[in-house]
Amino acid sequence: MLGWALTFLVVALIAAVLGFSGIAGAAAGIAKIIFVVFVVLLLLSLVVNALRGRAPKL
Repeated sequence: MLGWALTFLVVALIAAVLGFSGIAGAAAGIAKIIFVVFVVLLLLSLVVNALRGRAPKL
């Protein structure tokens, strides 16, 4: 999921450089949403693992 957010961020940056403001704005918005979802799921996963008392697998 973090890979998708980074992909949309790169697309937004490339579109912004080329002057496609509509595409850049949409891709940046999607990247922000996916990144927030990723962070929420990461925090939820860390809390659940902490409550179970298991060390995270590396």
